[in-house]
Amino acid sequence: MQAMLLSLKRFNFTTALLRLILAVLSGGVVGYGRSKKARSAGLRTYILISIGAAMAVLLTQYMYEMLNGAWLAVTDEVGLKFDASRMASSVITGIGFLGAGIIIKVAHQQVNGLTTSTGLFATVIMGLAAGAGFYECVVIAMVLIVLVLNVMSPLEFAFKRRLRNITLNVEFHSVEDIGTITSAIEAEGATVYDIDVERTERKDEKYPSAIFILQLSRDNHSHSGMLTSVAELGCVHSVQELVS
Repeated sequence: MQAMLLSLKRFNFTTALLRLILAVLSGGVVGYGRSKKARSAGLRTYILISIGAAMAVLLTQYMYEMLNGAWLAVTDEVGLKFDASRMASSVITGIGFLGAGIIIKVAHQQVNGLTTSTGLFATVIMGLAAGAGFYECVVIAMVLIVLVLNVMSPLEFAFKRRLRNITLNVEFHSVEDIGTITSAIEAEGATVYDIDVERTERKDEKYPSAIFILQLSRDNHSHSGMLTSVAELGCVHSVQELVS
């Protein structure tokens, strides 16, 4: 067992592949938990963050191996000193500012740009790896990132639709109708955790609206059924599910 662990700690193509796959799995586990809590940063966001961080460490290890191997003659000639932490910290700081500029808050308490921001984070690390000639890591990470961004998007949406947590944006005729809507939701066996009133007066022909954060019952956890029940109320003008 110890011999196997020692072999996995060595730096080669097999261990690099294993570590990247492990990064995807560990990021996915964290993202799964956050998605269940209806957070804006969900499954794909955490997986991309994990891939990028793993690549930063792998690239640092690769450069250390090269500076003490194939590049040794050049480093001895120029007297180059290697700081293993400087590259990762500088890249993370720089992409942090860029990513923060992409993340914006839109209507109904939703945030856009999280997946794009983390995709840039993973991509910039991949670019550094390509510049250093770490071709194996680039190919593996490129395939994984493309799969996460393109293949997992509909899977994540379908997963969120099966969760018992649901967030509704409801437009109604009067603020007094909030009690009626809450009673109708609870009659379906759901639990209302929070109500955030967004508009309290009609303005430019807009109806009052509120965000309802609730959890469906185990016996009746159909998102479509809840939307239908709320939409059928006479006091409701419109209702939509918010899926971040």
